[in-house]
Amino acid sequence: MNILDRIIIDKRQEVLLKKSLIPISQLENSVLFNSKTVSLSKNLRASSSGIIAEHKRRSPSKAEINYNFTVEEVVKGYENAGVCGISVLTDGKYFGGSLDDLLLARASVNVPLLRKEFIVDEYQILEAKAFGADVILLIASVLTREEIKKFSEFAQSLALEVLLEVHDELELEKSIMPSLDLIGVNNRSLKTFEVSIENSIKLASKIPNEFVKISESGISSYTSVKKLQNYGYQGFLIGETFMKSNDAGASTKEFINKLKL
Repeated sequence: MNILDRIIIDKRQEVLLKKSLIPISQLENSVLFNSKTVSLSKNLRASSSGIIAEHKRRSPSKAEINYNFTVEEVVKGYENAGVCGISVLTDGKYFGGSLDDLLLARASVNVPLLRKEFIVDEYQILEAKAFGADVILLIASVLTREEIKKFSEFAQSLALEVLLEVHDELELEKSIMPSLDLIGVNNRSLKTFEVSIENSIKLASKIPNEFVKISESGISSYTSVKKLQNYGYQGFLIGETFMKSNDAGASTKEFINKLKL
């Protein structure tokens, strides 16, 4: 069993427990549930840099990345740097995140927020809306086409945008549908954790242009971004490169400034 399989088994149990503790009505009555969402896809289409910066404390592949900063410090630094959006990891067991991180981020910044999570149930989409997300992530490798359709249509009914993550052409082919807004290519194999931006390059021409193309993982230099822009990518999800620095906001600002040269 690979790490992704383990994460999904644990996630299903976690969601069952949460559903037994917090009723849907409580989520729907939360203060943020009816708040207006901000479009990440519009921001990316209008941007020359396309950076989506991630708040990420640790990961199964890298263990601890950074526990030294508060969520508020990181996301405010990202916003000041001029990012198009911020990704907030909310998985606790494997990534050290929580829904509280999303809530704190929403209270701190006005840029679009992506709830980075392993979604296996509509309940998690209601949580995303209730805790201030603008975008949800769906991972093609762990969902059937029917689930992708059901979850993406449900998310859009709540005015949430949908980022679909794929790793290969087969996942892309099974997943393309009108209820998606953004398609991300993960350069990291979730089975081996090896990383290569060649994965994004290989799949670029296969993604229809009506979707905003995003390259995820393993992007550590502005030259990689420039190269990927030539293949039609408008969004670049970067976490570890910024989080492992002494000042996530400052390193993001420097990165974006280099892109503008």
